[in-house]
Amino acid sequence: MTITIPLDAIELTPGSMITIHNLSWQEFEQILIELGEQRRTRIAYYQGTLEIMSPLALHERPHRIIADIVKTILDGQGRDWDDFGSTTLKQPRIAGVEPDTCFYIQNASRVRGCINMDLQVYPPPDLAIESDVTSKTTLDAYKALQVPEVWIYRNHKLTIYILQNGDYVESSVSLVFPDLPITEMIPQWVQKAIDEGTSRMLRELKIELG
Repeated sequence: MTITIPLDAIELTPGSMITIHNLSWQEFEQILIELGEQRRTRIAYYQGTLEIMSPLALHERPHRIIADIVKTILDGQGRDWDDFGSTTLKQPRIAGVEPDTCFYIQNASRVRGCINMDLQVYPPPDLAIESDVTSKTTLDAYKALQVPEVWIYRNHKLTIYILQNGDYVESSVSLVFPDLPITEMIPQWVQKAIDEGTSRMLRELKIELG
């Protein structure tokens, strides 16, 4: 006997996750519709496995601070960028994921005018940022989407994953900021924002970057 539980009957406590296996792409699409746009959960789908995550409140602040740091550095370097936030990224029938934040940088000019992200039309983001993610499903989804660089911030440490030959390898060097010690900088500036306030930290960062 198959038991069907409506999604609105499932309540995830902050910091928890539910995994659903053997889910078709059509079922995944229907779940996205049922969950709606205005929600706090994050999803990751890869080849039949769906993870629905409810982030902790503490999870939210680091990735927002990191996004501010990225924008400040890019502005200081005079580079164009577009922040697409937690836009749902999909490779039909294979993968879908919602980053905490994602950026178009090298490809910023190619997404001008985009109001409905379709990876059949637009390239994948140049950089995706996740906070406290340990899921293999999430990285597999990014791999299927061909996102060139993923940052994962967890336990006050930044790990950079670079897509090479179809798989992610851990790297100490960022493709986006090859001349900066990003894995050292990000944790330091995140902590400074928490200790002193984000606006003060960003002003200090601008001065340091010259």
